[in-house]
Amino acid sequence: MEIILSPACSSLTGCLDCSLGYYIRRIGKKYFSQRSKHGAPPDGHWRFILACAQLAQNGLHIADIRVSREEVDAARMEAGLIPIAYCLPGSFLNAELVLYLKNHYNR
Repeated sequence: MEIILSPACSSLTGCLDCSLGYYIRRIGKKYFSQRSKHGAPPDGHWRFILACAQLAQNGLHIADIRVSREEVDAARMEAGLIPIAYCLPGSFLNAELVLYLKNHYNR
């Protein structure tokens, strides 16, 4: 997942919540999610994607996210949820579409 920073934020790295098992890492001039070497809970990947999508809603630090449908469905399956992102158009989802999935298909 690529994390797109807002114009007001020059850098953002580290973990959002230690219980998720994922953190934000800078590679070159871009920012991505990275699994912790200490492991993650089964739903940690999905909760991390949701946390970044929710942060993108206020636009203060994160402007948007770009995550592949395959990554979203893999994260949902790890969390014990039905993979559904394949039904959406395009190869990538943004924060708005991720939150749509959460609100309508988080079962």
